[in-house]
Amino acid sequence: MAVRSATVADRGLLPEGRLAGPMPWVIAIMTFLTVLAAAAGLGLGGAASGLGQQLAGRITIQIIEANPDFREQQARRALNELSHLSAVSTFARVDEAKMQALLEPWLGREGLSRDLPVPVLIDVTMAKGEARDVADLTQAINAVAPSAQIEAHAQWLGPLAGLLATLRWLSVGLVALMAAAMAAAVVLAARAALNTHRATIDVMHLMGATDRQVARLFQRRAGLDALFGSLLGFIGGTMIVLFIANRLSAVDAALFDQGGLGSIDWLIIFLVPAGAVALAVVTARATVLRALARML
Repeated sequence: MAVRSATVADRGLLPEGRLAGPMPWVIAIMTFLTVLAAAAGLGLGGAASGLGQQLAGRITIQIIEANPDFREQQARRALNELSHLSAVSTFARVDEAKMQALLEPWLGREGLSRDLPVPVLIDVTMAKGEARDVADLTQAINAVAPSAQIEAHAQWLGPLAGLLATLRWLSVGLVALMAAAMAAAVVLAARAALNTHRATIDVMHLMGATDRQVARLFQRRAGLDALFGSLLGFIGGTMIVLFIANRLSAVDAALFDQGGLGSIDWLIIFLVPAGAVALAVVTARATVLRALARML
């Protein structure tokens, strides 16, 4: 009974909606944007990590030679040389049928039916992918296949990995800014409520109430407002994330496959509303206690 009476008294001292005002809706918007930024950051982090693993030590050897006999001869020499290099983990020649399938969208069937010299492609995976190993491989292959061109995947996909990493940190910065804006909204709401209920607080002090007891009323109200707003924003943000994830799943791209959200990523996103409520409660309590200390 005592706890129930205290709750009723709390509501009487701080009527519903006085501390809230626009704060729940501001927190809802901030939580919505935070969920989107967090999902984007986690997804980009996964994409950058997956792309980095794909790029590590991946090399493509192209043997470009118009004469088919010379081209085949150099291809065999290159394959034989790769089998003797300890720095090479795996290698495989791209099947001619696959090469035709890759070129068909660009040249068409009529273009492929002609006597068109198609280069030989060899996919190579290095054991470590160090620059020195790549240089040794390039020297060894060029010695037996002068028409060979060696391209490391990191050379042309490296900037993309860097862009993904930059966007990921940008998302982290946006989450931090949203948290700061949410804390600022709570501070403004708490100060406005203090000014509104200043006379009531003075009476409570005369009756023996401590600053901590008064602050407890405000932090409870802030926590309820933040709970409502954060859940609302979380539901909206999650629906948008699921919608985008569903649209990306229809895109046939390995990069998007690597950028999907895992179970740990979703757990972090589910913690966003709890973090918003905790931030609101702590900020409201600290703001009220500091303001009450200045009033005395």
